[in-house]
Amino acid sequence: MIGIIVADGTLKESDSGKLQAGEAKQSFETAGIAPMERASRVTRFFMSIVSWAEGLNLKYAKFGNPPVYDNATFPWSSEIEKAWPEIRKELDHVLLRQSELPAFQDISTDVKTISTDKNWKTFFLIGFGVKSEQNILACPNTWAAVQKIPNLKTAMFSIFEPGKHLPPHRGPYNGVLRLHVGMIVPEQSDRLAIRVKDQICHWHEGKALIFDDAYEHEAWNHTDKTRVVLFVDFVKPTRFPANFVNWSLMNLAVFTPFIREGLDNHKEWEKRFYAEAEKLRNQPGR
Repeated sequence: MIGIIVADGTLKESDSGKLQAGEAKQSFETAGIAPMERASRVTRFFMSIVSWAEGLNLKYAKFGNPPVYDNATFPWSSEIEKAWPEIRKELDHVLLRQSELPAFQDISTDVKTISTDKNWKTFFLIGFGVKSEQNILACPNTWAAVQKIPNLKTAMFSIFEPGKHLPPHRGPYNGVLRLHVGMIVPEQSDRLAIRVKDQICHWHEGKALIFDDAYEHEAWNHTDKTRVVLFVDFVKPTRFPANFVNWSLMNLAVFTPFIREGLDNHKEWEKRFYAEAEKLRNQPGR
């Protein structure tokens, strides 16, 4: 629901997308994790376009290609941080039904390559540009806050239950950047952290962390308490022609089988979740 799968997981350079000397390179292959493959001719063609676009995104990036960004690069991030108290209140209400929230791989099935248990739960407001109207109604202040993010694509609460560890992996497409805002961070220690390339980062409640998930990264919660972040993907700022190609791919991706499957899975979960809420509201004595 939040990505585009690349056929062989590797960034290929073309004459039009060669990196300049000294620029970062991104590889999309992770040892021990098999890439998801779809055999249709149309999908393979689309993936070849994606591979070409990745080279453009690196070459024409407005702010370079660091694994982790200085928050000052994106001034709107301070506005999201200011909204933390209101967002946290809405999250607390969502977590009253934490056990009923879907595991990430139940929505985006490609996530099964890195997570198969039920300890990574999600609550989507928008996935790849498609809104969850019911969830937005439940979190109006959160929705108002993320509207300040230019070219927003995905926004959700990402819930790591105790003991969760995502193994090293790479995002499937480098046309987006990722924002985490710490919502519930039980402690500051190496038991709770995220590694992006060679940088170990720690979440802080009410603070933004902006990184490029196209670099290898892993995250873990080895504490005995739940960790929650506001998880956002937004379009990576690039110059022409990369910005035009990236915009085109982002708008076409929602029609791919992979994205459609994730959207359908979320709609089914949403229907069950709110039907149960309505049933509880209508019980005698309530």
